[in-house]
Amino acid sequence: MVIFKRVSDISEYIKRQKAAGAKVGFVPTMGALHAGHLSLVAAAKNAGCLVVCSIFVNPTQFNDAEDFKKYPITTDADVELLLGANCDVLFLPSEAEIYPLGTKAASAFSFGYLETVLEGEHRPGHFKGVGQVVSRLLQIVSPDFLFLGAKDFQQCCIVRHLLIQMVKADACFPAPELVVCPTLREPDGLAMSSRNRRLSEGQRAVAGNIYRCLVSIQAKQADAPFAVLKKECDDMLKSKGFHPEYISLAHYETLELLDEFQNGRPMIVLIAAVLGGVRLIDNMML
Repeated sequence: MVIFKRVSDISEYIKRQKAAGAKVGFVPTMGALHAGHLSLVAAAKNAGCLVVCSIFVNPTQFNDAEDFKKYPITTDADVELLLGANCDVLFLPSEAEIYPLGTKAASAFSFGYLETVLEGEHRPGHFKGVGQVVSRLLQIVSPDFLFLGAKDFQQCCIVRHLLIQMVKADACFPAPELVVCPTLREPDGLAMSSRNRRLSEGQRAVAGNIYRCLVSIQAKQADAPFAVLKKECDDMLKSKGFHPEYISLAHYETLELLDEFQNGRPMIVLIAAVLGGVRLIDNMML
């Protein structure tokens, strides 16, 4: 695995590889890697790509400064995991490499309705930061395929809109194909996340109840109104020590929030809840 820290070096390397016929698969991360991240590397490998993974904890997507400070940094362990996964290239940039003119000078994107609901409502400014860092990384890496995990479903929707905006702004921009991979889960159903390692032993023991809520809603959707199932899940999560931020039903493609199940429409249930100061999210397609 080749490790780069400078934009100029990795850009030149990728240019040479693409000239030789390589297809580049890109897996952007903020480190603290787990099996979910490695499944994205595996998906890129299986697609026959030269796999590029980045590790950069992006300050502009944290609306809570304390959350940014607490984000786990495990670079040495991450490198070992990527080596074991046969990743080809690791990009480890500094903030100055990503934002050479400072974060305030970075490109700004607007995502309309998508950044006003769910994560956008509870984390104001978060998706603007996501747009900034992903657009910058795409310009640096110039991938043919971009691999993301379905756990951050709304972020996948944001990135899809980002790619459209980048093409509109520059018709020559080589937009990658977005590949959304399934969420990997722990044995109790908890979605794999870098934040899980911040849970205490007791909190970890109950964290899988978020997944149980999703399964319950999926199983009972033909038998009870969404409002009833939502209250059941809200009460259960609170009884286990969670602070639920939202339990929402939405159209799968547009994220239009729905009050009730609608036959024939692709839907998704999304949950965000805080447990012991750790914010967890998950979703399930209906």
